[in-house]
Amino acid sequence: MKIVSRNEELLRDALSCIPQPSSRTSLASCNKLIRFEDISAAAFKIQCGVQKTPCMYSRLSKQYGMDIYLKKEFLQYTGSVKERGVLYLLMSLPQEQQRKGVIVASDSNFSMAVAYHASELRIPVFVIVPTGTAPGRVRMCREYGAMVISYGTAAKDSQVHARRLAQENGYLYLEEEDSAVYLSGLGTVGLEMYEQVPKLDAVIFPAGGHCGLLAGSAAALKHLNPHISVIGVESESFPVLQQSLKAGHPTDDQACNNHHFYGDVSGVCFGSNSLQLTGKLVDKVVSVREEDVLISMLRLLEYERATVDAEGAIALAALVAGKLPELKGKRVAVVICSGNLELHLLQQCIARALTLDNRVCRFSLVISDCPGDMSKLLEILAREEARVLDIKQERTFVTSELFTVEVVCTVETRDKMHTAQLRNALLERYPTTAWTER
Repeated sequence: MKIVSRNEELLRDALSCIPQPSSRTSLASCNKLIRFEDISAAAFKIQCGVQKTPCMYSRLSKQYGMDIYLKKEFLQYTGSVKERGVLYLLMSLPQEQQRKGVIVASDSNFSMAVAYHASELRIPVFVIVPTGTAPGRVRMCREYGAMVISYGTAAKDSQVHARRLAQENGYLYLEEEDSAVYLSGLGTVGLEMYEQVPKLDAVIFPAGGHCGLLAGSAAALKHLNPHISVIGVESESFPVLQQSLKAGHPTDDQACNNHHFYGDVSGVCFGSNSLQLTGKLVDKVVSVREEDVLISMLRLLEYERATVDAEGAIALAALVAGKLPELKGKRVAVVICSGNLELHLLQQCIARALTLDNRVCRFSLVISDCPGDMSKLLEILAREEARVLDIKQERTFVTSELFTVEVVCTVETRDKMHTAQLRNALLERYPTTAWTER
């Protein structure tokens, strides 16, 4: 007779049998119990194929009043934690299927992980993407070793084409789901953090539609120490996980599917297994605003020299937004799970974050169009130590008195207090100064 711990009983309750459509060509979810032993076996099997990423004390700790440790999963080869689940899944395939190959139909972190690790394992791999996919993503998948085919204008077109190719050629169609194998691979993150940071009080994970990382890691952490608080964070605009937990089943809100900025965390909740695990083992799920995510990205860039995407920054955003005041003074690990920020978004995100953080501001004022008046304005800015980023003058369409010029100026300041100091100095000299609200 086997003695089962309470945590394993919770896992067994969570992973009740869920029937799978017989017509599905992807890897069906394994309905057996996901045990701590499964996660340990995954950790042993994938240890030579993925990085044991550092979980390091962060300089952000003093700013937020707690001991913060960042689990830097964006340092994986493809820049994403998805490699853990993907590698274990691919290594678990029968040899005959490995010989035939696998096929995926998206430009997500999951697909890039499949492209890389399938190639490393010498498994033929095909990636089908819509024609509008970012060129950088297509290039990376090809460099990882996949055969990339552009097909259709929408994700559904690519998926239909991939399924057809899988049926005709014997490939295994893979999509991100919550099989026990995949969840066990992702759960190795929780196992590593427990080993790397003694006496953890809480661990914060990205959540949203693809909550496999949260569910799998919660299974590991709660087995090792039931007193560790496990917290998920998702977008306020796409509270997919909270809606699914409330409904008791995965939601199917297509309006939130694959939002460009949020990536995977805005997708439809993809599995009952991970949803039930989350409901049983996760202590809390909170939501954050887009502004909080952007500032979190800025903090990671400045303090950790880490360029991450929204999925990678959303867990820290809960601390940035002050959503978890109960963690003050405690030891907290935060998972930074993805660093695949597209280049065309990088500049936009940082510029917007600086504005939200009251460090870039814009004002307009009217001065006389006489020699020396512009230099007086610049002297005030220099005295107040504001860095001028842009300055424009408008003479033709000024609605005030003749022989005046409207000046629109964008400046960079140190912080909110410095911005207020500059504003007071300008209003004292130019009472009609108008500030552009962010």
